[in-house]
Amino acid sequence: MAKRKLNRRQNWRIQKIQDERAERAKRRESRIQDQLNTSELGPEEEGLVIAHYGVQLDIERPSEPGSLYRCHLRANLPALVTGDRIIWRPGKDDIGVVVAQLPRESELCRPDNHGRIKPVAANIDYIVLVVAPVPTAHANLIDRYLVAAEAINIEPVLLLNKTDLINDSNRDRLLELMATYRDLGYQVLTASTKAEHGLDTIKKLLKGHTSVFVGQSGVGKSSLVNVLLPGIQAKVGELSEQTGKGMHTTTAARLFHFPEGGSLIDSPGIREFGLWHMESEDVINGFREFREFLGYCRFRDCNHEQEPGCALLQALEEGKIEQKRMDSYRQILNSIGEL
Repeated sequence: MAKRKLNRRQNWRIQKIQDERAERAKRRESRIQDQLNTSELGPEEEGLVIAHYGVQLDIERPSEPGSLYRCHLRANLPALVTGDRIIWRPGKDDIGVVVAQLPRESELCRPDNHGRIKPVAANIDYIVLVVAPVPTAHANLIDRYLVAAEAINIEPVLLLNKTDLINDSNRDRLLELMATYRDLGYQVLTASTKAEHGLDTIKKLLKGHTSVFVGQSGVGKSSLVNVLLPGIQAKVGELSEQTGKGMHTTTAARLFHFPEGGSLIDSPGIREFGLWHMESEDVINGFREFREFLGYCRFRDCNHEQEPGCALLQALEEGKIEQKRMDSYRQILNSIGEL
């Protein structure tokens, strides 16, 4: 279908909107610069991005957990995300200016509506992949999330939730599935908010770390968040009242602190982060047990299908790689254009 051509008035309206946005940004940066050039702002100090709303951010002082300051973002800085560590200067009425970004140790990315990969959270230690007996946990879906986590070098943890729903019809399959990933070196936990099982183990793992929960809808991520972060809805209300701004809770990634220590970055967008377009090299490197055989094939451009001298196929034949994992790899590779 041919691209629709805009008429003169439509082009004028689009240009007018863009000019207005540019002018607003210019005025905003001018106000910020005026603040920086006067004595209205305090000295520079480190801060943590708790949430971001375009050019405004909620900043916390690390020395004052729970403190919250609304800050403007300077136009010459890159886009910041929840979890970023920054340098800022406090101002009047708890309004400050972010003046620098500190280096990220890790970043979690996902595609925007145009397919461009953009960061959505930073400095994450664990990606907790939540699965459950219902909806049925499938190995290929788990592998997709694990491959995505491996590609961005953030440690994945597998959590089998809703263990109260395990019964004679699904027990053997689930135990075998979890054993596969445990044997590969992944941390595998079990939990049930209904039976209050495994929650202390989760808290112990996440203590002192920053984590995100990901996984299918219906596996109980929200229930886990509510149990691990008691009163989370009340906290959101308090934060909104403190800043005098709406929190956009359905879209904005927000960082919450666990009572026992550690933090959780929660956002519906982050929870479904795993399925984006990746290069074939990212996919194969996301299968941990494949790595020791990579680079030893007879042909440099080996597709690991039926080529002679393929190190992966030899490992498969010798039982060093499981057939189901090879099948999962090929399925993901064949569907890369749909991720």
